[in-house]
Amino acid sequence: MSRKRRDYPLIEGLKITTLAAEGKAMGRADEQVVFVPMTVPGDVVDVQICKKHRRYMEGRVVRFVEKSPLRTEPFCAHFGVCGGCKWQNLPYEEQLRQKTTQVHDQLSRIGRIELPEVRKCLGSAQTQFYRNKLEFTFADRRWLTYEEIAAGGDIESAPALGFHIPGCFDKVLDIDKCWLQADISNRIRLETKRFCIDNGYTFHNARAHEGLMRTIIIRTASTGEVMVIVVFNENDREKIDALMNHLGDTFPEITSLIYMINDKWNDSLGDREPICFRGKDHIIERMEGLQFKVGPKSFYQTNSEQAYELYKVAREAADLRGDEILYDLYTGTGTIANFCARLARKVVGIEYVAEAIEDARVNSALNGIDNTTFYAGDMKEVLSDEFVERNGRPDVVILDPPRAGVDEPVIEVIKRAAPRRIVYVSCNPATQARDLALLDDMYRVETVQPVDMFPHTHHVENVVKLVKRQ
Repeated sequence: MSRKRRDYPLIEGLKITTLAAEGKAMGRADEQVVFVPMTVPGDVVDVQICKKHRRYMEGRVVRFVEKSPLRTEPFCAHFGVCGGCKWQNLPYEEQLRQKTTQVHDQLSRIGRIELPEVRKCLGSAQTQFYRNKLEFTFADRRWLTYEEIAAGGDIESAPALGFHIPGCFDKVLDIDKCWLQADISNRIRLETKRFCIDNGYTFHNARAHEGLMRTIIIRTASTGEVMVIVVFNENDREKIDALMNHLGDTFPEITSLIYMINDKWNDSLGDREPICFRGKDHIIERMEGLQFKVGPKSFYQTNSEQAYELYKVAREAADLRGDEILYDLYTGTGTIANFCARLARKVVGIEYVAEAIEDARVNSALNGIDNTTFYAGDMKEVLSDEFVERNGRPDVVILDPPRAGVDEPVIEVIKRAAPRRIVYVSCNPATQARDLALLDDMYRVETVQPVDMFPHTHHVENVVKLVKRQ
């Protein structure tokens, strides 16, 4: 039998010593590692253990005995509950230092390859309201915090519109103010919730799969355009029209008002049709004179301003002189491909998602770029020796894979194509390190530049430049 939670020990006076994976911090009790979220090195805390494993324990703070001089006061009222922005209690310069260290540790420990000095993590000019996309979930009952439960009293079972509690598909924290996206996002979300409650709209229950209102997605562009996508559980025309008209009339800032019907048990929208209720079916992002069309299903880096800095780092590492063939693998909507096209002779992009490739082609046409070619399909199947022969051997390859990294057969094709330079952009330095080890016999790492796309979180992007060994 598993132990009941009340049998788990309370550890008093635990000294937090280092930051660990997934935004947690850790200390040691009787030589056993204890992971404690929402703490920073230097904190001394009383910890209630919640989970015990063979080699480590997990717990939550019940009392701060002594607060670290490193600690700063979180600015969000939802800190520690919603699961996002776990590093708000760290000064931003310390966050950047930790991310730099994280990249170095993972590349050296996992990759075990020779590295140059890792450059300091490139900070984001905006550390609040920096995201251009957020998704909020409706729930028929809001999540109650530990403090609310402990206080007792008459706790109402009110509906919620906010973020999922980490690890709980059916638990939603009601959000008052989110500091991640421009304030128009907060105003639209709060007014949507008010209108729905006042007019008797039912909020979704994920376990029973009942309730009209499921999610609302808000996208804001650097151009000032705003897209709102409301997802309903059923096609209730009267209620859909009433809410959509209210949003369109109340917020003239909305340039693209869209809804979708998702009557499935899961929240995935890839197979659902977006219906444009008012305005355009897209918004426009701009970057260095280029325009990018962003539709309701389009991928675009969620920190627009910092995406520009990331792409500049990648373009500089590519060191294009104008006569090269450039392969942009995992191209997405072709943002990097189009961003680099004017400096290359030819750009070839490959991406798994067919809709993203259509966006890439549209974006090339939108900007008068005629030296790009895009292919859709599984990278392992599309990229082959025959593909390279047909499209020309690349002089430079840019890799921007998903978190799982690059499949080994893809790496082998790249090595046989033998480009002079490889630029590896990664959102997961751990899998990047594994892939760099596979390339190490032919390529040496010349530069490592972490880039902070997500302030106040442990996530970090990393750009590695590799050059072919002589």
